[in-house]
Amino acid sequence: MKVDSSKIDEYVAFATRLAEIAGREILPHFRARIEVENKGGVFGYDPVTVADRAAETAIRAEIARVYPGHGIIGEEHGTIAGKDGFTWVIDPIDGTRAFIIGQLHWGTLIALSDSSGPIVGVMRQPYTDETFVGAPGLAELRRGDAHTVLRTRKCERIEDAVVCATDPRMFIDPAERRSFRRVSTAARLTRFGGDCYSYCMVAAGFVDLVIESMLQPYDIQPLVPIIESAGGIVTTWSGEAPYQGGRIIAAGDPTVHRLAMKLLADEAA
Repeated sequence: MKVDSSKIDEYVAFATRLAEIAGREILPHFRARIEVENKGGVFGYDPVTVADRAAETAIRAEIARVYPGHGIIGEEHGTIAGKDGFTWVIDPIDGTRAFIIGQLHWGTLIALSDSSGPIVGVMRQPYTDETFVGAPGLAELRRGDAHTVLRTRKCERIEDAVVCATDPRMFIDPAERRSFRRVSTAARLTRFGGDCYSYCMVAAGFVDLVIESMLQPYDIQPLVPIIESAGGIVTTWSGEAPYQGGRIIAAGDPTVHRLAMKLLADEAA
């Protein structure tokens, strides 16, 4: 089912409210001494806290109250199939590693997806009171009463590009590492860390490329409407729809996206 355009404002307001609800659960635990569980097992360090779980529980309760026929996909509490053709995709704290060491590069990610993919996306950092919103015809940064239009910037050469990735260790395959290195070596600047914040900086026109691997649907779906509505593009490394995660490239300019894709594809296809 596809969303009725007349409902977009309603869904944007609801997604924003969900992120605010999550923030109220999260902030008491930020820069506090809390237990950190590693749920990564053989896959490495993957921290989770009471803040992650409490935030997702609160989000799910509100969705069930307002839209009981909608499905839910969440990082911490799994999947609930819906009946109405719409699914909320949730990452209560994207950037838990940054969260547990007191850094600011984390946020709550929420998307509403229909049969075509994500149509509404929100990233909220409650500590800084920043909410990045994307939907058809809407790309904004909201902070208090101030609403700033998001717009990607022009970048037509790899040599001029700012490239971000959260962690070089996410490129576990040697071919992936070589592919990423070709782009980062050619770029003007490469920065690690950032998680969801880096994608929002693409939408805001401060970063040109985010190149990552090993993403889950809840890591990327909420960010796609924000970037695309600001004029950017998000795909897999092979140019396919990014909604299921995996190897992802987000770009502010289609030209630099195409150039980076060529470099990545030499060995990582």
